[in-house]
Amino acid sequence: MDKDADVIVIGAGGGGAVAAKELGEKGIKVLLLEAGPWYGNKKWPKPNAEPGGVSSTSADDLSIEILKECFTDLEDDMNDFVTGKFRWGPANREQGAWLRNITTGGYTWQNSGVGGTTLHYWANSPRAYPQSVNNIWPISYEELIPYYERVEQTLPVRPAPVTAKEELFYIGVRKAGWQLLDTPNLTGPGYRPQPNAILRPNPSLSDPDFNFQTNTSVGCTLRGHCINGCHIGPTVDGVAKRSTLVSYIPRGLRTGNVEVRPNTFVTKILTAEDATEGLHTVGVLYRDTWSGEVGQLSADVIIMAAGAVETPRLWLNSGLPENEWVGKGLINHWFDCLAGIFEEQVLMDQLGVSDIKPYVGQNAAARFDYPGLGVIETYGLSPGLYSAMLYGTSDKGYHILNKKYPQKPWDVEGRVVGEQLKEFMRDYRRTLSVLIFTDDDVNKSNSITLDPELKDENGYIPVINYQPSKSDMEKRDQLAVIATDIMRKAGAKTVIRSDWPPGIFIHIQSTMRIGYVTDTNCEANQVKRLYIADNSVLFNGLGGPNPTLTTQALATRTAEKIIEKYFSS
Repeated sequence: MDKDADVIVIGAGGGGAVAAKELGEKGIKVLLLEAGPWYGNKKWPKPNAEPGGVSSTSADDLSIEILKECFTDLEDDMNDFVTGKFRWGPANREQGAWLRNITTGGYTWQNSGVGGTTLHYWANSPRAYPQSVNNIWPISYEELIPYYERVEQTLPVRPAPVTAKEELFYIGVRKAGWQLLDTPNLTGPGYRPQPNAILRPNPSLSDPDFNFQTNTSVGCTLRGHCINGCHIGPTVDGVAKRSTLVSYIPRGLRTGNVEVRPNTFVTKILTAEDATEGLHTVGVLYRDTWSGEVGQLSADVIIMAAGAVETPRLWLNSGLPENEWVGKGLINHWFDCLAGIFEEQVLMDQLGVSDIKPYVGQNAAARFDYPGLGVIETYGLSPGLYSAMLYGTSDKGYHILNKKYPQKPWDVEGRVVGEQLKEFMRDYRRTLSVLIFTDDDVNKSNSITLDPELKDENGYIPVINYQPSKSDMEKRDQLAVIATDIMRKAGAKTVIRSDWPPGIFIHIQSTMRIGYVTDTNCEANQVKRLYIADNSVLFNGLGGPNPTLTTQALATRTAEKIIEKYFSS
């Protein structure tokens, strides 16, 4: 029987696009299926208004002009969870977003579309902490290093540049006694520039006549709109922020072996059984998200890279063999947010400027790493998103209603509203903010399951269950104390802690763990020829670092293992 491809990859995000490109370079015919739209392609000139084409196999179809029309600097236009271009849902904005049942309340900050959630990620690309991998994962950290290096070179990954907010943060961490780290393989605490998958700053930025709108040269413009989808560059593959849309997808197309098909939601993994291989995958069922038409595609190997929610959901909706770890062990790096407000004179004394302009520079360009606890990293955003993350997101209720706890080192805790919000936002230009990522524990009760009754057009919807442990709470509190000390040492007059609830899902991972659901090559233990190449296959939370680079390194390795086992001839 004729196959539609050698390999079908489900999901064109952080991991799937990497696997597709790596396979295509070795002559493997790949069909890359993506549930969401494709921005910046001539076959889909109006991706949110018209169905457009079926698939693309050529880099000549890429269009920076269309990408610039699609990606705007408007916060709601891009990031609204119901109507934004980066919502989790179909391209057609007349259709509703895809449903998820979050038991604690909250939201999943994920995207559908070619490029996946890397479309709005901050491009932070640190490696895992070695101590969180060695003698814990079923493979060693040393085995990952050459794959890290390949991804870091391909994207590429570079130390982030310094603007005022990073300089102020570095003053604080140095005064707090922490050391500068000069290796990507961290074994102890300290600070460093963020390793970002963003091109170096545009050398024309110092030109007084430089125009952000008409710029067609290569390089980051430090304009602070990464989260809205970067479109700065002369071509799609020359865009500064290296989402897989602009890095791995063009490279995959140029192999001549990769076909990308957007607006295609895979609803079932198809299997067969024989005496030679036992249970193995043979193809997929899919649904066209515009027409509703369903169809079937076949291949020798299937790679699931739909993300840490949708990959276990697809396994369960497909009726694949029961495994006690499918969907279990969810990690979220339980986030928190702190900020310091600075007096103008303090900034003049420290930096020689009157404000730090949080919206200038890359979104997150400096970090503090503490293996065993997690991460503290600076961030800056445009005012609406900034105030929502810092002042509008809390598990502690309204600050004005909270009791005062003098033993806490911060001044404000909880949501800030009314006149106090107006006062704090007037100080927006003089506010330094940080995010905390907690090295949360693998807990089997934190999981992705199926709702027993509710379906959407793609099957039973996923249920997300997540509650931090006592240890997670202690780690996050320790990081909050360290972050407050850094703010004080830098000269902050007021320190605010948001205290985020557990239901904000950004770094979702570890729901299909290597060694439990898959073997050490990321092939499913119970279904041959079925592989996983997204955040779900990560064994744990890496110690706290952002997961994308490790997922991409592992996807590179997985593609290599697939070729060795099934296509070596």
